[in-house]
Amino acid sequence: MSFTDPVADFLTRIRNGIKARHQKVDAPASKLKLEIARVLKEEGYIANYKATEEEGKKIVRVYIKYNAENVAAITNIKRISRPGCRVYVNRNEIPRILGGLGIVVLTTPKGVRSGKQARKDGVGGEVICEVY
Repeated sequence: MSFTDPVADFLTRIRNGIKARHQKVDAPASKLKLEIARVLKEEGYIANYKATEEEGKKIVRVYIKYNAENVAAITNIKRISRPGCRVYVNRNEIPRILGGLGIVVLTTPKGVRSGKQARKDGVGGEVICEVY
């Protein structure tokens, strides 16, 4: 199976898993997807993630975080930079999502970072997605 945008597929799997109230979501693994999952875990949007192997294929398993009322921590997750239209920002232009209530995930020269961490490190980069 060939995808033109594997990161968008990963985000869509998470979005669909939330709508279907699944506890976990599996997607084909890559270093970038694992780093995105790490940032989401650090920021408290997912319960956990792990890289495993099933039937000889590496997958990333994301455990979705719900509160006591069964409401997901992620309300919306949206791809920003796409293969056809890349979006880059410098350190002064990193967007604030919902006035700081959401996060933006960036790839920077120092690795994959949340917008808050990239501002702190003083680096810009490619905006992968926004989460709130």
